[in-house]
Amino acid sequence: MQNVPNTSAIKNWHEQDRPREKAMHKGLDALSDSEIIAILLATGTKDRSALDLARDLLALADNNLDLLGKKPLTDFCKIRGMGPAKALILAAAIELGRRRSAVHPDPVAIFTSSAETFRFLGSRLCDLPHEEFWVLYLNKGNRLIQAVQQFKGGMASVSTDARIIMRKSIEVGAQCIILAHNHPSGRAVPSQADIDFTRKVKEACSVFDFILLDHVIIAGKNYYSFADQGVL
Repeated sequence: MQNVPNTSAIKNWHEQDRPREKAMHKGLDALSDSEIIAILLATGTKDRSALDLARDLLALADNNLDLLGKKPLTDFCKIRGMGPAKALILAAAIELGRRRSAVHPDPVAIFTSSAETFRFLGSRLCDLPHEEFWVLYLNKGNRLIQAVQQFKGGMASVSTDARIIMRKSIEVGAQCIILAHNHPSGRAVPSQADIDFTRKVKEACSVFDFILLDHVIIAGKNYYSFADQGVL
């Protein structure tokens, strides 16, 4: 049986329509989302081009890059023609973009509002499928000394200990503290465990003469601030 050529293959397109050539001549900003993903995938299959795979991947997330970034690697493999290697390339690109967004442009950050805490940690935490608990250790001028991922997992599933935070505060010479963690559920509402732990840290701060400035819960594009709500 004679093999039928794949006329949809990108190599059979006019050169100016191929994503790579188009990017080289016009820049990446001239490409659609599917064309950029096609460049990452590099190749398609015998009967499907890389662009076909890219379009199916976007359809998996309702053509929403934000939703695509929240999909697990296993979902990418459900697309016909997407093996583990291609799925990993896409997942790695998404993670690289997330890490770049999480890099704060000002290495000498000063925190005077919950919005600044959200800008600093939002990109890092908003899409995670698990909870991470971060502590921002600040000097008396609210200038960042160190940002630390203190715990990983839900408040009820990890041994959160205020003493660890106090010990670290003494170690780095902090005088003010901001707590922050994410809610993978997308609900920007504190749980009872969140409230209890915040109260516990505040009591410990008063003993060591530290100031707990805020506890920010990040839920996707939204957040909840204990300080803003007047419940700190």
